[in-house]
Amino acid sequence: MIVFALLLTTAACTTKEQTSGLDPDRQAMAFQAAQKLRAAGQRVWCVPYARNVSGIDIRGNARTWWAQAQDKFSRGNKPQVGAVMAFSGTSKLPLGHVAVVSGVIDSRNIVVDHANWHRNKISQNMAVIDVSDKNDWSAVRVESYEGNFGRVYPVDGFIYPDYEG
Repeated sequence: MIVFALLLTTAACTTKEQTSGLDPDRQAMAFQAAQKLRAAGQRVWCVPYARNVSGIDIRGNARTWWAQAQDKFSRGNKPQVGAVMAFSGTSKLPLGHVAVVSGVIDSRNIVVDHANWHRNKISQNMAVIDVSDKNDWSAVRVESYEGNFGRVYPVDGFIYPDYEG
C-alpha cells in the first residue's frame, strides 16, 4: 500500500505519462530520498538522483561524471534505458547536468528522468531530441514544458551502468 501511494505521488510529478523502463524500486527510493530533502528544506540535485536511479556510483559535480566514468563504466553515444546522459558544463549549466534515460523512442528521441531541471523538482519521462549534425547525441534539446523544447545543450555522452574496471 505504501509503495502504491508513493507511485501515485510520483505520477503527480511527471511531465508526461509513459511507462518507464527503469527499475521501479530504484525510482521509488530516489523519489523518497528527494522528498526527505525537500521536507528538510534542502535542495534536490541531479547527481544524487541519477546515482540512486541508475546505480552508477559517481560523485561530484555532474560536469565531472564523463571523465570519472572512464575506466570504471562503459561510455558511448547511443542512448540505452538506465544509462546516464552526461551534459557538458556550460555558462548556462556551469556544474553540468545528468539525467537517466528512461525510454528510447527512436534514433533521435528519448525520454529521461532527472532532478533539478526545474528548480528542486523531479521530472520524469521528459522528452529529449538529438539535434546533433552527426546524429551522435552531442547536442540535444530538452522538452522543458509540454511541446516546448528549449535551447541546445552539449552532451558528453552516455554512461552505462555495467562495470568494466
